[in-house]
Amino acid sequence: MKEEDNEQYRKRGPLAVLGVLKDLVKNQTPVRVTHQRGQFITRLLCADRERFIVDYGSNDYDNQLAAEARLLNMTAETAGAKVEFAVSQLRITSHTGLPAFTSGLPDDLIMIQRREFFRVTAPLSPLFTCYVGWPDGSGQGRLRLQDISLGGISVLAECALPPLLAEGDLFKNMRLEMGEYGRFEVDARLVNIGQRSVIGSKNQTLITPRLSFRFQKLSADQERQLQQVIFSLERLARDKATRFQ
Repeated sequence: MKEEDNEQYRKRGPLAVLGVLKDLVKNQTPVRVTHQRGQFITRLLCADRERFIVDYGSNDYDNQLAAEARLLNMTAETAGAKVEFAVSQLRITSHTGLPAFTSGLPDDLIMIQRREFFRVTAPLSPLFTCYVGWPDGSGQGRLRLQDISLGGISVLAECALPPLLAEGDLFKNMRLEMGEYGRFEVDARLVNIGQRSVIGSKNQTLITPRLSFRFQKLSADQERQLQQVIFSLERLARDKATRFQ
């Protein structure tokens, strides 16, 4: 996004900036810290008018690089907005007896309220699956998770769809099975019924029903866990792309 386009989303001044940072603290929102030599995922521990404190990362080497960096960008994605800001340095401190980073409040930050969310493609191995109870009471369906965001998911059907399935149907307790990332149960509304077409090995067209769902409401804990999954999958995809360049 061009700098001039960012101006409509920029929040300036200690009170405006502090309000956003306190929400990140309250919701324990994952924050990605990026600098010239690397990145790591952390969270804000506290914030006041003078400074904010960031938890140490899980890797000592990443923490060392962050302490040496002289410009760091921080990004957090919530269910309603994307937050971005930069600091010139992170200083080592302690919080409740444990090592942490601290910095003065940034002069401003970007907070982009949006309807659409960053989507990440689910891996093919292992497959992520989604189990739903059909709204008409006809039983349970098994779907393959195709992509995921904080706003919702899209899936590919591995079974026949009920004939009365319609956009707008509410699905209660939809279960997402995401391998090492765990299991999530969410309520979601069907927003689109489409299809995916691919050419098979024998040059035939293979058509698979594709369903798109919007999450009804995520708890703060679910939002935090799903954001961790999205960050992890994004990083795996980027590392894979780099290896094959």
